[in-house]
Amino acid sequence: MFAAKNFFLAGSASPTAPASVEYLVVAGAGGGGGTLGGGGGAGGYRTASGLVVVAGTPYTVTVGAGGNGGAGLGGTGTNGSNSVFSTITSTGGGGGGAYSVGAGLDGGSGGGGGALARPAGAGTAGQGNNGGAGPASGATGAGGGGGASAVGETGLSTAGGAGGAGLSSSITGTSVTRAGGGGGGARGDLSVPGGAGGAGGGGAGGSSGNGTNGTANTGSGGGGGGYTGTYFPGGNGGSGVVIIRYADTFPAAASTTGSPTITVSGGFRIYQWTASGSITF
Repeated sequence: MFAAKNFFLAGSASPTAPASVEYLVVAGAGGGGGTLGGGGGAGGYRTASGLVVVAGTPYTVTVGAGGNGGAGLGGTGTNGSNSVFSTITSTGGGGGGAYSVGAGLDGGSGGGGGALARPAGAGTAGQGNNGGAGPASGATGAGGGGGASAVGETGLSTAGGAGGAGLSSSITGTSVTRAGGGGGGARGDLSVPGGAGGAGGGGAGGSSGNGTNGTANTGSGGGGGGYTGTYFPGGNGGSGVVIIRYADTFPAAASTTGSPTITVSGGFRIYQWTASGSITF
């Protein structure tokens, strides 16, 4: 009898792990400033294909939290936290500036400036845009936070500045816009409207109430707080998200943590994290 042997036909070997992946890494967004505060800047937005990965190597996934909105009069919003996949780090969005005492903070996208001509925060090159400044005169409308595709609007005596628009991606198979800036807060006692949130989930600026929170897992900024004789706080920034995909001719990942949503669609295996975790191919 002959000993059993394994035979492999040319081209019949099982596919190995992918050599590279496409990614979208969006950081947590900044919180809006308190009363008459600027909108929070969107979290840094980075996306590309061809990121090299190695089979058997665990890759940490960090999903950044959104920053807190500023409390009442003079409260600057806090920056969002970074999101990370492998060697890719997206910078947390800048917090919105406070009325008369605080500039918008730098970040992935910059926070808007508070009313009374407060300057805006700067965005990070390749990740986002600058916020809008507070009005040059008057104290009725604060600047909007920067978004992934546009700067925040300058605050006006007639309205809070709108947040900058986000960017769309079809990495999940459906076009979704993320990373919009938060709108600037305004004076409800004078019937001045708050700024609109930027497309992609930015929170609206408050006028007769709190700034609106940025939408969770979009990296969109919180809106600045309004004023009616009552000092309203800013909205919180939205948390980030990490998404990767590769051709479905390659096998599923060997292991994951963080409970990513896993789908196979359009010829791709898609992994989406809304909480931190890891993946090993």
